[in-house]
Amino acid sequence: MKSTRKILLAFVLIVFVLAAIATTAIAQKTVSRAPTAADWAALARLPDFTGVWEISRGGGGGRGVAPAGPALTPEYAAKRDALRASAPEDKETANCLPAGMPAIMGQPYPMEFLMTPGKVTIVIEAYTQVRHIYTDGRPLPEDPDLKFHGTSIGHWEGETLVVETIGFSPLTQLAGGIPHSGNMRIVERLRLTGPDTMSIETTITDPRVLTAPYKTNITLARHRNWTIAEYICEENNRNFVDEKGKAGVILNNPGGLPQKKD
Repeated sequence: MKSTRKILLAFVLIVFVLAAIATTAIAQKTVSRAPTAADWAALARLPDFTGVWEISRGGGGGRGVAPAGPALTPEYAAKRDALRASAPEDKETANCLPAGMPAIMGQPYPMEFLMTPGKVTIVIEAYTQVRHIYTDGRPLPEDPDLKFHGTSIGHWEGETLVVETIGFSPLTQLAGGIPHSGNMRIVERLRLTGPDTMSIETTITDPRVLTAPYKTNITLARHRNWTIAEYICEENNRNFVDEKGKAGVILNNPGGLPQKKD
């Protein structure tokens, strides 16, 4: 009888654990509903971010105000110095991998903002990248997939869109040449500063890497008559990585790339 009771208790425990796992999985996966007329009406009352934007080249600061550099912990200061001393190759970009967050938002290419109920979508011309910012009230995932752009959840604070992003691919960097840990978190504050100007204040925290939050600010200018161009990295790509892992560029086009015919 005792043996039967133990088996029954073990079975109940297994069922309980499986149910808990299933519940967690369901909570992590948000199912979007069809937007209603009220959802579209509410969207019309938000600041208008739609259109194609580029980093402003002038008008009071150009790209905005950036600090001298991130304040690093001793561990990551040593890693930065070692990377600089070894002059690492940019093998990821040579292989057409995108910059990822946060660098993708500072690329010198246009980006288009699309607003729909529950989501802001940013179509970035560089590397033909797309960011999805969910504003439907879902929480940040507890165990996010590691992606180049991470997982972005946004909410509105008055006229400002506040976006929190976590879960980044290890192939991305915190800043130029500085790797991040698994705890990097990025908060962006986007707001219109004029009819066709936008400010994006970005704050990066990573306790293992940074001794203080790293903040940058850029200004975007809107061009309502622009469209996003096609960007195919592999087309006419002259970058390569050799068998030793060294990145290079083909300068003389020795028959490896298609030639334009008159």
